Amino acid sequence: MQEKKKINLTKKEALLKAANFCAYQERSQKEVRQKLYDYGLYRDEVEDVLTDLILDGYINEERFAKTFAGGKFRIKKWGRNRIIKALQQHDVSAYCVTQALKEIEEGDYLTTLEELIAKKSSSLSETDLFKKREKVSRHLIYKGYETDLVWDLVKDLVQNG
Repeated sequence: MQEKKKINLTKKEALLKAANFCAYQERSQKEVRQKLYDYGLYRDEVEDVLTDLILDGYINEERFAKTFAGGKFRIKKWGRNRIIKALQQHDVSAYCVTQALKEIEEGDYLTTLEELIAKKSSSLSETDLFKKREKVSRHLIYKGYETDLVWDLVKDLVQNG
């Protein structure tokens, strides 16, 4: 694999490119910081450009976290645990993670979980009820749903047949 060649941009050029990068979709500070380093900027310049982008409203950590959490839940059907882990990998603050999780309605969360249980359960040809429940639960815990919640619903919803 070829190593990405760094481009050397001036601070002003980097600011314009980074603004376009942020305007295209919500970005975390970590993503933008890495992009600025890829543009060949030094640490002081990177922090100056980041500050400008934040002041101009191109970067907003809370807005990013809410958009990210909502999208991952609605589109990829991720559970809270996986969303939290992903936001932490983006170095999002605990406050913003909490705010982002408030974007997910409890009713929608449970309905989605029940739909995923039904879908996974019907896709399995397992005849042993215990093994079937185990496979369904493992799948949903991997997707980031809370272990206790998954097991409670799986016990009620997964039957033989």
